[in-house]
Amino acid sequence: MDNEAPIYLDHNATTPVLPEVVAAMMPYLGDHFGNPSSGHVYGRRAHNAIERAREQVASLLGCQPDEIVFTSGGTEANNLAIRGVAETSPRRHIVTSIVEHPATAQPCAYLERHGFQVARMPVDGNGQVQADEAASFVHGDTALVTVMLAQNETGTLMPIREIARAAHEQRALMHTDAAQAVGKIPVRVDDLGVDLLSIAGHKLYGPKGVGALYVRRGTTLAPLVLGAGHERGLRPGTENVASIAGLGAACERARQDLETESARERALRDELFQQLSVGVPGLRLNGHPTERLPNTLNVSFPGTRGSAVLAAAPEIAASTGSACHEGSETPSAVLLAMGVENAVALGAVRLSIGRSTTRDRLAQAIQALVRAYRAVA
Repeated sequence: MDNEAPIYLDHNATTPVLPEVVAAMMPYLGDHFGNPSSGHVYGRRAHNAIERAREQVASLLGCQPDEIVFTSGGTEANNLAIRGVAETSPRRHIVTSIVEHPATAQPCAYLERHGFQVARMPVDGNGQVQADEAASFVHGDTALVTVMLAQNETGTLMPIREIARAAHEQRALMHTDAAQAVGKIPVRVDDLGVDLLSIAGHKLYGPKGVGALYVRRGTTLAPLVLGAGHERGLRPGTENVASIAGLGAACERARQDLETESARERALRDELFQQLSVGVPGLRLNGHPTERLPNTLNVSFPGTRGSAVLAAAPEIAASTGSACHEGSETPSAVLLAMGVENAVALGAVRLSIGRSTTRDRLAQAIQALVRAYRAVA
């Protein structure tokens, strides 16, 4: 990245598209323009690109290519999983957590308005659902349990394998929104024990507007949109070939260097916290101290608002979990659910690093944040 540009520490919001991803997309924006459903050579080229991408995504997730359904992103994948199960199941109960992304929380709320019962599991002070409590929320009328793999604000990892076990003991299906986790940590569907898993291209250096849903063989879903038989009839509409090819390339890159890049980012994240803690006495970590995404650091600056710190540090591109409404700020609902006090929650800033983050740029970011905090505290 341009060294004159703000230091980008918002990789959990979106990631830059990798050069090899752009290269994989370009042929399908030009010469290879065919409809993948067409029988001639133009269509076959597009079809083959989609199937190649399906193999690349499946390889990253440890599943079979025919278990991958391409969507317009993580939000659609979540909706297809949650509402798709609800429409086909005779059961009328859904279990989720209190700290889900709106892409999960809103479909659950929709089902609640349409006669389903929705149970929302609490989290502890580290932002984790307690696995040993999951069984008490699932019963014989539960159709689906849906809990995110990694919380997008804090990076806290959820005990999905144990929650899936509790779901399956009651013959319920298990879905996880893994959009924030895929490409950052190993995500293998059999290790997690899930029946459904959502990913989003733009969270792992692919293009925006494309995602995928893993659907374990034998899992019955109803489509959200009605039309022709694309994507096994689960997602009708002519496929976004270029973006699908880009998602495949992004998954291939993630598979190649996941271990080394994860370790590099974890070391930078820990250095970031250590150095900020020196410059900002009383800095508070929000999230699990160890069971957390390797790139994510959510901290509260004492005695001030996180938005004020970021406003005083234009050299930094990062985010808070607070919402602004006509001049007032509301603390992050996720942090409040963890038991964080209002004033502390308002001081929160999420710093998420990525492939473009270097040690030199991180040192500049630390200086800028400490300087900004001292100016506004």
